[in-house]
Amino acid sequence: MNLPGFYIFIIIYYILLSFSAFKLFQIAGIPAWKAVIPVYNFFPIFKMSGRAWWWFFLLIIPGVNLWILVIIVIGIFKSFGVYNNAQLFFYTILAPLSLIYFVLYKNPKYEGAGGSEEYLAMRKKSKSREWVDAIIFAAIAATIIRWFLIEAYTIPTSSMEKSLLVGDFLFVSKLNYGPRIPMTPIAFPFAHHTMPIVKGKSYVEWWRIPFKRIPGFEKIENNDVVVFNYPMEDWRPVDKKENYIKRCIAIPGDSLIITDRLVYINNKLVDLPSHGQYRYFVKTDGTGFNRRLLHEMQITEVQTLMGNQGEFVMWLTDENAVKIKELRNVLQIEPIVEGKEEFDPNVYPFYPSLKWNVDNFGPIYIPRKGDQIEMTLENFKIYERVIKVYENNPTLELKNGIVYLDNQVINDYTFQMNYFWMMGDNRHNSADSRMWGFVPDDHIVGKALFIWMSWDKDGKGFKKIRINRLFRGIH
Repeated sequence: MNLPGFYIFIIIYYILLSFSAFKLFQIAGIPAWKAVIPVYNFFPIFKMSGRAWWWFFLLIIPGVNLWILVIIVIGIFKSFGVYNNAQLFFYTILAPLSLIYFVLYKNPKYEGAGGSEEYLAMRKKSKSREWVDAIIFAAIAATIIRWFLIEAYTIPTSSMEKSLLVGDFLFVSKLNYGPRIPMTPIAFPFAHHTMPIVKGKSYVEWWRIPFKRIPGFEKIENNDVVVFNYPMEDWRPVDKKENYIKRCIAIPGDSLIITDRLVYINNKLVDLPSHGQYRYFVKTDGTGFNRRLLHEMQITEVQTLMGNQGEFVMWLTDENAVKIKELRNVLQIEPIVEGKEEFDPNVYPFYPSLKWNVDNFGPIYIPRKGDQIEMTLENFKIYERVIKVYENNPTLELKNGIVYLDNQVINDYTFQMNYFWMMGDNRHNSADSRMWGFVPDDHIVGKALFIWMSWDKDGKGFKKIRINRLFRGIH
């Protein structure tokens, strides 16, 4: 499902949801026109489900909002006489489609906000139990939605600037590439790998399920923005590794080379995304830069060179580089590029003979499931971690220039998984595949679809919310 297709899906989804709400409002004696007004329609929905109007504010809290929606859906069904736990569970998981089915085929009758008087009177005897039941239902339903359908994600670092900003809140689809069956299914709800407050592991490791992905709508394509588990955290189960977000520069079967910071895939130049950034050396007449101007240009990364008044390192888009160059106090601006043959020990695969760095890297081949490679010394260094760790062959070793697997000499190796190459749009301030190599298929979480909220910590008042970024698609 591409982005236009997703928007079409959302429009159809909303129309169907509005239809069911329209009918339910009529049955509940609420003016039906209120069901088709976005945002406003939440307030009669809250009332119909037996919840106070101020619950609306809980919907804007990341992580909490999914629980709230589930509790509201449960309240709606109870308001129309559905009290059976099994029915409530399946209706909630399938909402809002279940609401349409309910309206069209079940001839529902409104029994009161949150349920009939008899039901509410019975529940008053055990109010705490009602809340426990609601929380358990919400936790189970929301966890299943998070596992298999969609998940909220926050941009914590500047590695994707300015395509994605620190403080952007995204929705990530699990359906596009196919959801993974949870590999560590017993875990505390909504805690990724660490328990809140008390810390410690939020999951148990004695029950693990082998990697299996349910077929999705599409395959990862070049330049998709993808959320994945950080591959280097070997001490955690795959699905509990830290979540990262980058652009997928190369897919299985591609060859990549970076020359003087320019990326080539299969010998074709890959343009930097329009909002991507590079690092620049900027020299002024000795003066600095107006903070308000930098904030308006969304320039957030500026480093003053010690002992050199008027000299700065700035991370800029092409557009901002032109604007900075035109400032009266700027004498010089030029990109900072690491030279060829300059070995960077922090760059994958950390092999001095290759002499790779972030601006001059490769060539390197991105393995595809079933591909067979010759086990040369260079290939061993490039793919050693892939074969040992990701494909679970810990006995792989190199002795006297000969490669052994399970104490047997091997001349080639056949890959068991697809692999991907991820890079941040902020090319000179991104910890990505240039630092840690390939991303295996079993580490792929989902496709970033759109920004639903964007929070500027440096803004003031209402300007803390970046209105122009709300519900923006991710390209």
